[in-house]
Amino acid sequence: MSRPLAVAITGGIGAGKSTALESFRRHGAATVSSDEIVHHLLATDADVKRALVERLGDTILGEDGAPDRERIAFKVFRDGEALDFLEKLLHPLVSREYMTWREQLAALPNPPAVCVTEVPLLYEVGAETRFDKVVVITAPRKLREARRGRVDDRETRLLDDRDKATRADFAYVNTGTPDALDAWVAEVMATLTANAHEEPL
Repeated sequence: MSRPLAVAITGGIGAGKSTALESFRRHGAATVSSDEIVHHLLATDADVKRALVERLGDTILGEDGAPDRERIAFKVFRDGEALDFLEKLLHPLVSREYMTWREQLAALPNPPAVCVTEVPLLYEVGAETRFDKVVVITAPRKLREARRGRVDDRETRLLDDRDKATRADFAYVNTGTPDALDAWVAEVMATLTANAHEEPL
């Protein structure tokens, strides 16, 4: 079975990972974000709901009875132990969902040459070994804060962008326009597609 070349996008908060992921999709890659997978798990996984309520209380449930992301965030980002619990609960499940998705792509009659996943904590949780290539999107801290409209305490828990860029296969400093980022992604996709066709997986 020939599987797509597996690529991860990572980088700092507000660097433009989601914009880059959308560009990869436009240029022919199959794409999914960890954010989308988490949303799916919160909406559908009864075991996840049960564990969250036991640890964080039922105030994290929304009006529909499902765990609400904003309410969870309000709880955990003020409590390091709760955030650690959340990450340890969700990261293995996100990885499982991603691997299932990748297997489903590989089983298609005409699988895509490249599949790309946005993984914010890729290096922090040691998940880079699950991917063939890594793309890092960076931007200066003040620019990232301006894009988000606030300072984010989660930054202190992330590896330095320079370390990520050094370890990555492709790195881009996203200080220009969305069109410039899109043009760079097009070049990366051309390289990845060529690699996928040359290297049996």
